[in-house]
Amino acid sequence: MRRRNTPALGRALGLAAIVCLVATLVVLGALPRGLAQSKTLYVGITLPLTGADAEDAELIKDGALLAIEQQNAKGGVAGYKIEPIILDNGTATAGQYDPAQAATNIRKLVANVGVVANIGPQMSGSGKAMSPILSEADLATITPSSTNPDITDPKFASQYRPNGKAVYFRTVTTDAYQGPNMANFMAEKLRVKSVYVLDDSGAYGVGMADAFQKRAGVKGMKVLGRDQLNPKEADYTTVLTKIKGLNPDAIYYGGVAQAGVKLAKQAYDVVPKLIKAGGDGVQGASFLKAGFPAVDGWYSTIAGPHVTEDPKAQAIVQAFKKRWGKNPDDYSITAYDAALVIMDAIKRVAASGKPVDRHSVRDAIQTTHLMTVQGLISFDENGDIKNRVVSVFQYRHNKEFPDDDILHQIKYIGIAPQD
Repeated sequence: MRRRNTPALGRALGLAAIVCLVATLVVLGALPRGLAQSKTLYVGITLPLTGADAEDAELIKDGALLAIEQQNAKGGVAGYKIEPIILDNGTATAGQYDPAQAATNIRKLVANVGVVANIGPQMSGSGKAMSPILSEADLATITPSSTNPDITDPKFASQYRPNGKAVYFRTVTTDAYQGPNMANFMAEKLRVKSVYVLDDSGAYGVGMADAFQKRAGVKGMKVLGRDQLNPKEADYTTVLTKIKGLNPDAIYYGGVAQAGVKLAKQAYDVVPKLIKAGGDGVQGASFLKAGFPAVDGWYSTIAGPHVTEDPKAQAIVQAFKKRWGKNPDDYSITAYDAALVIMDAIKRVAASGKPVDRHSVRDAIQTTHLMTVQGLISFDENGDIKNRVVSVFQYRHNKEFPDDDILHQIKYIGIAPQD
């Protein structure tokens, strides 16, 4: 039987249509800022969970998730539940981080109006691909490990932040300090007089090697040569044999684990007695896959303070171990702190009475002045952390613990000499 439409039925159908439209707009990210009144806010976590650096990326992810889970267990932030959206920046094709995939992932986050910030990336090559998209959307990201200085350098603002505002924040310092400070350490502490420099062709690796090489010259180290390693090639013995013939005191490698693991194994065979060093690309679980004795003796750095053995950080270290069944590394902590910074920004925005959205959260992140696990975090006008400590480590085989135990197989040496 055909039903007659009554005014009440028409109003009900109209209301249902509006609700459906609003839900659709929220999913598509098309609602004007401040219109959606959800009590859930979304934070992206974009890291290379596939490929050569996956172990380190997992530790970063787990640090960020721990902070979010702990806060949600306390009732959230200013009445909001924080929901992470985890996206993989790595691909099997690249075998490691993939800048194109990182850009695709950020576009997905930008399309969701409920996303107020992002944590990541791990790698600077991904960061360069992401930054212009973040800028156009006024969406802040906080990287716990990406260190290429170009991304936040005002000289490149038109390229990486065309809309002017800082959107790329860091809970670590940049290679403008990490590379030179390691050169200071090698010259002053290890008495290195000559060095051969290698990089892996990535944005991070090239930038790190450039910064190290420039400072090495200032410190009186003779740079005997420079070569670039293709991460997808299997054999580096030709360049290592050339280096052996030049007889430098040391090798410095700017790059990450995909090339670094193969380099460590082959360098042990060809030039076992040379001093070998790198940046944070050779620090951690992914590089440990090269195994002992190949990694034994390698020096590495991180672009921040060493906190996992700090008595003040043990509550977080133990909570991490309980939750994930493994030890954190220092970038697990900088990821934890990145989440704290975002949640602090949300809290301050909510207290101000402003709409809690990506625009107001970005503005609040810029004015951060927060005590965290690693210490006080605040940012300059470009998004760089004001603390510029660089920490030095050395791989030393400790047979009392598993070979993949990052806490006991990598010995903290100290803070690298600053300029």
